[in-house]
Parts: sequence; structure tokens; C-alpha cells
Amino acid sequence: MAQRQTVPTARPLRADAERTMTAILEAAERTFSRDPAATMEQVAEAAGVARTTVHRRFATREALIDALGLWATQRMAAAVDAARPDTAPPLVALYQATANVLRVKASEEFAMSRASAVNPEVGRLHAEVRDACGRLFRRAQEAGVLRADADLAWTQRVYFALLHEAAVSGDEADADAMATRVVDTLLRGAGTAQPGFGGRPTDPQTMA
Repeated sequence: MAQRQTVPTARPLRADAERTMTAILEAAERTFSRDPAATMEQVAEAAGVARTTVHRRFATREALIDALGLWATQRMAAAVDAARPDTAPPLVALYQATANVLRVKASEEFAMSRASAVNPEVGRLHAEVRDACGRLFRRAQEAGVLRADADLAWTQRVYFALLHEAAVSGDEADADAMATRVVDTLLRGAGTAQPGFGGRPTDPQTMA
């Protein structure tokens, strides 16, 4: 996939402008995480730039928050890309994508919560991530990492639910450990293999 820009612009930003934009967005994440009602002036102070610098780039506080949500979504999509879901060994890609996404979710908690599905670019990126995960899960099934009869749509929904729970219960420093837990739970669950059933769970109705 093509390299992602931090935020959509009419033309590429100069290196110094890109650094300023990143500083503002990172400061906005820190500031709004501490105080969701914080002002643009507080964001500017945290970023170490003039208030007018922030206002030149974002006309309103709402525009800044929208841009912050998009930025976090771009980072999440880039995190999935970095795991090489279409080329790396499926189990390696699954673990790496999980760890990468958990790091983004931990460091951009406020921004991720404000990523608006109404924004068409946010919606496109979410669809792109779902498609990449779908391809990875199909590759995992073909490689024998997932059972041949596994319902991939359901498995993917379970995976996303596990990601959410890991994100709200962990932090950025725990990303690798939480990724291991997520992948282990997805592939092995919490039950034990039962003799005579090929390691698959027993239908409770047959045990009555």
C-alpha cells in the first residue's frame, strides 16, 4: 500500500510543517486525554507553538478533534500495513498486527474514541483494515493456523472484540504481552482439548 500522510492535504507538507502538525496532534492527544474540555490555547501551549499556529491549521476545536481522530485511524491502518498481512507468515503477521494496533490504541486512546465514522476517509480506512484482516485470516486458514471449518467472519469479529478488551485493560508498555494473550486466546481459547473429539469442543447437547 502507498505510504500514508499524517493528515489529508491539498499538497504534501514541507518537513517543518509536517513536524509542527505532528507536534500539535500529539499535544492534543495528551491534553484532551487529561481534560476533554481543554481549549485550543492549552493545546498550543502543550505543543510549544503559538495559539495562532494552531488556529491557522484548525479553524475550530471541533476541526482539531476531527483531524486527531483521522490521524489516529491513519496510524492504526499503517500499523496493520507494517505487519505485512499479505506477505509475512500468517501467524507472524497476526501477532505483529495485534501488537502494533495495541500500541496505537494505547497511545491514541482519546483520538481513537473520537474517530468519526461519518468522515468518509475514516470509514475508508476502517474498511481497508477489515479487508486486510480478512485476507490475513484466509491465509491463516489455508496455512492451517485456523481450522479448515472455522467461520472466518465470526472469528474476525471475536478477534476485534479481543483487541478491544486488550486495549482497555492494558497499556502501551504491555503491547507485546497483550498481543500474545489475544492471539493465544483466539487460537486456543480457554477450554481443554477433549480426547475423541480431535481437540474440538464438545457439543453441550451431546453431553446431556
